[in-house]
Amino acid sequence: MAMKSEKMEDVKPTALSMTHDGASAAHATDSASAHARPTVADLHGDNHFAQAARKYWLTAKKTPRVRPEVVKKELWDELENVDFAYSSLLVLENLQLLERYLWPGFTEDASNYHHLLLALMVNVKRRENLPSWEHFAGKPAEFSSFFRRILSMTVDPSQPSKIRTQLISFVIGAFQSLDSGLVRKECAPLVGISIWQNLHSDAVREQYFEEHQMLRRAWKAALKRFDAGDDALKARLRFERSWIYTLLLDFVDRLYNSNTREETRDNMAYCERFMELLTDLQSQLPTRRYVNALLQDLNMLPAIRLSPMYTDEDNGLFRDLFTLLTHFTNFPIEDQTGRQLSKLEYDQQHYDTLAKLQRTGYAAFQEKLQLMALANYGSIGNREELDGHLRALSDLELVELCSLMGLRTEYPSSTYLVRDRAFYMETLTALVEQLPTFKDNVRDMSVLPTENILYESTFLRNESYDGSRPLAIPKLNLQYLTMGDFLWRSFILYRAESFYGIRKDVEDVVKRVKPKGQGANTKFGGVSKMSLPIMKPAVVDVAPSKVGEEHPAYVRAEIVLDVSRLQDQVRREWEQLRPNDVVFLLAVEGKDEVPMRNGHHDDSNTGEQLGLHRMRCAQVVQIQDDKGRPLRDQARNESFAPRARQRRLIVNIDARQYKIDTDHTAEGRPDVYEHMNLIVRRRGRENNFLPILESIKRLTLSDIPAPSWLQEVFLGYGDPTSASYKRLPNRLNSLDFRDTFLDWQHLIESQPGKSIEPHEEAQTSFGPPYVLQYTAATEPETAPPRASKKRRRDQVEVAQALHESLHVSTYKPPNMGPYPADAPKLNVVRFTPAQVEAITSGTQPGLTVVLGPPGTGKTDVATQIISNIYHNFPAQRTLLIAHSNQALNQLFQKIVALDIDERHLLRLGHGEEDLETDVSYSKHGRVESFLERGQYYLSEVDRLAKNFGAPGAHGSSCETADYFNLVYVKPAWTQYWDSVSSDNTSVEQIITEFPFREYFANAPQPLFPQAADREQILEIAQGCYRHVEKIFTELEDIRPFEILRNPRDKANYLLLKEARIIAMTSTHAAMRRQEIAGLGFHYDNVIMEEAAQITEIENFIPLALQNPQNGELPLQRIVLCGDHLQNSPVIQNLAFRQYANLEQSLFQRLVRLGVPTIMLDQQGRARPSIAELYKWRYPSLSNLPSVLSKPEFQTANPGFKHEYQFIDVQDYKGKGEDQPTPHWMINLGEAEYAVAIYMYMRLLGYPAHKISILTTYAGQKSLINDVLGHKCKNNPLFGRPRIVATVDKYQGEQNDYIILSLVRTKAIGYLRSIRRLTVALSRARLGLYILGRRSVFESVFELKPAFDILLQRPDKLTLVTDEMFSETLRPLSLQADREEVEGEAVMEDVEHLGKYVYEMTKAKVEAMRANGGVMPTREVQMGGVDGIGKGDDDDDDRPENVLIPEEVAEESEDEEE
Repeated sequence: MAMKSEKMEDVKPTALSMTHDGASAAHATDSASAHARPTVADLHGDNHFAQAARKYWLTAKKTPRVRPEVVKKELWDELENVDFAYSSLLVLENLQLLERYLWPGFTEDASNYHHLLLALMVNVKRRENLPSWEHFAGKPAEFSSFFRRILSMTVDPSQPSKIRTQLISFVIGAFQSLDSGLVRKECAPLVGISIWQNLHSDAVREQYFEEHQMLRRAWKAALKRFDAGDDALKARLRFERSWIYTLLLDFVDRLYNSNTREETRDNMAYCERFMELLTDLQSQLPTRRYVNALLQDLNMLPAIRLSPMYTDEDNGLFRDLFTLLTHFTNFPIEDQTGRQLSKLEYDQQHYDTLAKLQRTGYAAFQEKLQLMALANYGSIGNREELDGHLRALSDLELVELCSLMGLRTEYPSSTYLVRDRAFYMETLTALVEQLPTFKDNVRDMSVLPTENILYESTFLRNESYDGSRPLAIPKLNLQYLTMGDFLWRSFILYRAESFYGIRKDVEDVVKRVKPKGQGANTKFGGVSKMSLPIMKPAVVDVAPSKVGEEHPAYVRAEIVLDVSRLQDQVRREWEQLRPNDVVFLLAVEGKDEVPMRNGHHDDSNTGEQLGLHRMRCAQVVQIQDDKGRPLRDQARNESFAPRARQRRLIVNIDARQYKIDTDHTAEGRPDVYEHMNLIVRRRGRENNFLPILESIKRLTLSDIPAPSWLQEVFLGYGDPTSASYKRLPNRLNSLDFRDTFLDWQHLIESQPGKSIEPHEEAQTSFGPPYVLQYTAATEPETAPPRASKKRRRDQVEVAQALHESLHVSTYKPPNMGPYPADAPKLNVVRFTPAQVEAITSGTQPGLTVVLGPPGTGKTDVATQIISNIYHNFPAQRTLLIAHSNQALNQLFQKIVALDIDERHLLRLGHGEEDLETDVSYSKHGRVESFLERGQYYLSEVDRLAKNFGAPGAHGSSCETADYFNLVYVKPAWTQYWDSVSSDNTSVEQIITEFPFREYFANAPQPLFPQAADREQILEIAQGCYRHVEKIFTELEDIRPFEILRNPRDKANYLLLKEARIIAMTSTHAAMRRQEIAGLGFHYDNVIMEEAAQITEIENFIPLALQNPQNGELPLQRIVLCGDHLQNSPVIQNLAFRQYANLEQSLFQRLVRLGVPTIMLDQQGRARPSIAELYKWRYPSLSNLPSVLSKPEFQTANPGFKHEYQFIDVQDYKGKGEDQPTPHWMINLGEAEYAVAIYMYMRLLGYPAHKISILTTYAGQKSLINDVLGHKCKNNPLFGRPRIVATVDKYQGEQNDYIILSLVRTKAIGYLRSIRRLTVALSRARLGLYILGRRSVFESVFELKPAFDILLQRPDKLTLVTDEMFSETLRPLSLQADREEVEGEAVMEDVEHLGKYVYEMTKAKVEAMRANGGVMPTREVQMGGVDGIGKGDDDDDDRPENVLIPEEVAEESEDEEE
């Protein structure tokens, strides 16, 4: 193939013009790549690729035949002409080149160009975070052929470097997708044991076999397969075992052999990608198992380290990639078993190698290496000292020593690897050098940033990521080497993401305050409410260092804040800084006029270019008034207080950094703290990074395990079904389902395919509660016998049909007392079979993963699981975790409605104030409510004392009450019960002798019904005593709160001893992990709501809120409820989101690994027609009977022809989408349209709280708020909608009517995400009106199923006149698309609708006036956090919103004087 190597850019041409370190381009935003996005004009216009697409595949009615000349001339050559610009590749991907042309027309004899274009399209899809492998699923044989051809091209020296770089990217993508059986089948043989054919000697191989006998068996099986194969199979096996070896040798040649500048550049790009591949292989156990031995055998790390490419200081990225590869290669793990080595084992292994070197060296070169033989291990493990010991050996003797140590000394003659003395010294050094472990590295990493950390070239490179080059950061993927590896990766990434957010906020403040001048003359030309100018901090106390540490225990400083000119709201925000909040102290100056140096700027620190010279962190201790009194202790009476002029902020400065700074000052460098002139704060939710980072760091440094039954599944190895209850030995054979089933019919319906056998005593059906007994046929399933030594996960195991029968028995729940409040609260939800399966699995021990599509009742299922565990296992405690306070609140409201004692509920963190209940569930609130309940029960004790006529103050305390119980109540009851228990006691006797008759006089009468028989009367009497007993039991629980004096002690006692259901957000768990675990907190079960919206580390921390017992976490159940097909966790930085996959949740990874999931399959939220819009994502989703039968779902939306409609919004005033500032996307036409629809609905009588306006961009949300403020704010006819929010923030919420603005009119941008569309379409119950540009969305392959349904209807809003909300009952017609409705009115555009609404408003006002009607009072806004009441950040920092005018400040000062 004739291909011009210089033509093929590494996908994005912008990347190649960067310096290799990438730091210089770090601040270039993603604007270049944003402009490269295909626009509507690109896809529908006259450019070459759009024309070719229309000609050859987009308009084809049947599968088009691929002609080689079209592939070559129309596609390949044209791409070559534009240097394979990424924008052109994106256009082709958007034009569905892979899905509609290349793959449907693929055959095994397709040209190389055809194969290469397919690989390029897969790479583009991966970079765009789009599904790629599923397109190939229908033709596995053809995929195998395609994959083999690509592999052969990766080792074909005739292919240009740039093309081979692309192919390596393709292979990387494959090895990251081993959850796909199709891909795994092709990749697994490439890294199997047969690659050990390439080890340099049989002795090395034999050494591995001696350590693990199973390897010898696997090796023999591989040889046997090769010998038994035909020529074709042998050729294939020969290729598989030599593929990685060939690539490694080629890689080494590139490291050492680059002649021209262009060749160096191309080799650099290739080697960076290849290092990424090696790191990926080393970071997963199945691929590492054999590859690691080969890399070490080839002395790969020493070869890279000595290469010209590594030694060139400009190649910062390459050097960082080498560090990452070194980390994984030397990771303390046993490659075959996957066991992490302890520090002791790791050190012992190292000492064994050192001892071998001493023995071998002394035996071979006794005279020359005598000193080395006598040296200590620390000396030999030191690079410089080892060099001194070995200097006595000649070059040949050194080679011989390497050989005796089992190192490779022979390489193919064609290699460019320089094998000189330095190389052999490096191989020996690499073998014996003492390297720090990953824990040592983490221990030294600061969790508080400085300006140097924020502007490290590594961080800057991550920010400029556009997919064209790899990054030197760990990735989260399917599997982890060990728990330590998972925690290390999480710490590195979470730290980088946190520091990225800090840098963005600090830079934003510096830009807003506009510093001018230098040093002491610096003045600020702007303001930001998040910052205040300060004088230098006054250090008031430096505490002596703790034992074993060099830095001070703490460094206390005082900072004076001038708040005299701050607006009240801004001042209050500063005053509300809490202890341990982090603030940032900045040294800021005006931008330097930097002269040009040698033709370029010295950009080692781009912070200085902004004017940010120094940054230090400090933690708030206290905020005081100007007289030094703590503000928190002062009563708030601001209306009469004089305006505050000063506040004193007491802080602890970062002590570790302070020690470094003072050491530098002692050496004669400037004092950093002298120049601090600005203090910056961040919002609370964003600024909780420090406790979370400290929690992850501590976990990383510990050896915390996962529960033993979960460990392998969590790490991604072993049988994915092994943690489900059916496979666990402690599975329960009998379960009390209490109120889960409503009646016998419900029980039958909930167990399809199972036979229900009533208990022997009951021959027919009976009512709940039901106890289900699982017969012996369903003993814990054992793993099926293995067909081969290696489990083939791509082979589907056929489950044996097993008829399961369930024995059902019942019991009579005990009578708990005569009062209505004593009756248990029962579940009223008629659970579906899938929900019952989830409840069963969640009540059993083990791992339960519940996939809940929108509206399928995930929360109801979680609540019932909690209730069942609470009642079945009274000694166990359950931890309840959710992503947001809102989700936790919804869960709590449902738990409160069930039969769960309030004293056992505990809520940690903020958010309980939003609960729609009368009771406080915050921790301190629970203490108060405990004491309140105590007072109530003590008053009941006084009533009991009156009942017995007992003199004295028995209800004065819990102690006296307990004494009264022992002396009066218990003896009276025991005597009574003994007398009435005998069979000859009459009913009258039982009633007349009842000892609590007077006490229960206020219960519903008669206490003992006349018609009741003896059994019933005794049961009522027992129920009354249970009520009395409960009083004293609760008082016994409350008694410690009388003794404990400190509120914190009371709260911690509650957490440790009383609460059985403890709820908190995942963020709170991460922040408080150390404190909670340190108290000795213990729990047995974890239930996680919204699990797919929580990052993996935040999924894990709640599992580790207790310290291990006997080396493992004593958890019995883990229930994850979520939906990975909706939005994933929010990660700000593109590099961490896409490249490192930090947005991955544990929920999503478990689904990818094949862990059994229970999908809830009936939705009860939306009209069936609206549910159709997202049902294609959930093939088995159906509708609950309620959405088919309830009148609200059968009636049309008054005033609208359709219950859902996509409305094509054209340019308004000549404009579509607009971006006034970066990442601030708006569309005025859609904002006006959305508000016009809202106003129209309000005029028809729709309640405002039933309408939500959603949009896909924060900028558009702000604009809609502005338009609403302008048109509706002071008009009582309209009021405010319930909420204006972004789609991402509205996940988990719903409303009857949703107006959705999609904003984009030029290119689709991130809206191509199917997850986001699924969330957007599934929020509405009764009406969904979508505003967007048809031409942008109709041809997007991923969104096609939804838009095919939407666009079957007209794309102009169709209204129906003369209808009013709650008055019109027009039935919803399924044929509305084709039928005409009386009073139809089509709105041509936004101006037409606006005019229509204006006329309606005018008519309504006139009609009301004419009838003497009263205008409605203005509606109160029903809003959430994203509601309208909040101003936008950009407006908040306008000077008039931050400062009061100078003259006002001066007046208030005069008044004070």
